[in-house]
Amino acid sequence: MGKSRRTVPEELLLLALDPTTGTTAQPQTLDLGLAGAQLVELSLAGRIVPEGDRIAVVLARPTGDPTLDHALELLRRRGSPVRAAHWIGGPRLGLRQTYLAHLERCGMVTAVPGQMCGVLPTTRYQASDDCTNAAIKQRLDTAIRTGVPPDPRTAALAALAHSVGLGKHLYPGNEGRSSRSRLRDLIRYDPLGGMVAHAVMDVQNGLPTQQNRSSQSSGAATGRSGARAAGRTSGGRVAAPRVAVR
Repeated sequence: MGKSRRTVPEELLLLALDPTTGTTAQPQTLDLGLAGAQLVELSLAGRIVPEGDRIAVVLARPTGDPTLDHALELLRRRGSPVRAAHWIGGPRLGLRQTYLAHLERCGMVTAVPGQMCGVLPTTRYQASDDCTNAAIKQRLDTAIRTGVPPDPRTAALAALAHSVGLGKHLYPGNEGRSSRSRLRDLIRYDPLGGMVAHAVMDVQNGLPTQQNRSSQSSGAATGRSGARAAGRTSGGRVAAPRVAVR
């Protein structure tokens, strides 16, 4: 995979990077979004395909991107399709730092060492090319403003940005409310990106996997009322609502 095009994980992280503070917005959920973004990029590269709510490897050939190839190898080792939510919620935390280091090696960001309270060492990150960041944001702005269906890459990026809560970072305040709503709506333009984004939100909310929810619906049709089944998990607990960032 050549570097003339930035990957979806790289673009998601660049969108999250605050040019003023040198830190990333939504640090608690960004790892989940980056894991989901890897799935989207591997799909765009023809390495994986969705099978319902699962991801299957169809081509194990390396992409040339070390971070993506590590994810691809982990998926290949599973030996069978894996649920997107299980993959995204798996023990691979630290992707934010991994990608920050990756972007630094690629020359996309510059690490600036500093200190907190004059004692604790800290590292801030500055984008090396503000025009690059502006171009990424412009793609989202254009899709939001015009209503023209975006390309799959932009639609997936929008879906992932919404899923990790970047809407308020990208379109803050009351004046950004309509843009945040339209950002959320872009999720419908890319089925895989939408599936991955929903998996990210499910992991955040601790919801059961799609298979469990489907089983519940089937059981409800034969022995429970639809209202009761829709409001409870298989363990009897009230299910949390899907996040809708505004």
